[in-house]
Amino acid sequence: MSIKIFCDIADLRLIKKFTKKIIVKGFTTNPSLMRKAGAKNYEIYSKQLIKASAKKPISLEVFGDDYKSMIKQGIIINNWGKNVYVKVPVVNSKNQFTGKVIKKLNKKKIKLNITAVYTSKQTEKILKVIDKKTKVIISIFAGRAGDTGKDPVPEFTKSIRMARNFKNVEILWASVREPYNFIQAKQLGCHIITIPPAIINKIEKFGKTFKDLTLETVKAFLKDSRKSKFKI
Repeated sequence: MSIKIFCDIADLRLIKKFTKKIIVKGFTTNPSLMRKAGAKNYEIYSKQLIKASAKKPISLEVFGDDYKSMIKQGIIINNWGKNVYVKVPVVNSKNQFTGKVIKKLNKKKIKLNITAVYTSKQTEKILKVIDKKTKVIISIFAGRAGDTGKDPVPEFTKSIRMARNFKNVEILWASVREPYNFIQAKQLGCHIITIPPAIINKIEKFGKTFKDLTLETVKAFLKDSRKSKFKI
């Protein structure tokens, strides 16, 4: 099974650069990435990102924390472009499931990216409130789970199995930590993986043999020891 690579970035300059890469099929952003990129006006900056994405799918997140504000923001964001996916967190800051928000926006035929998902139980709850026509991405945060010593793979396996009944649903591997995560996500059967620019650059260089890597590593150590003029 093929897997689509999305670029996880909100830097306008980098989006313009990475949209030219054939392997990059879309983009994901979030309020933290937007802040880091220096965005001051959310709407103006988002529209610049949409234009730079060259019609490739781009996820833009709501930042409201209650039903009314999430619905309002979701409808507005959706109207910014046909390639836009409205990103909605699976819970709000009070740990309340945003199922009503997801259901309402889904009924309005708005493409959604449900984010901050960690478990197959959350995936199951999402699937119960959506239809089987409007596109939905479920973003499971593998790296952040791994950072706490938890294995995210079983959650992906269960989620992918449940999503098979929904041709409109794609499971996305989020919070990538290393290039090998691309291989893992592909082997599991994830539909999408979203990756930071630096790691996409490394994935493009896949193909070195272990022999090549051994020689490259030894030469690097030797070079640094000579530069340091080490003596024993």
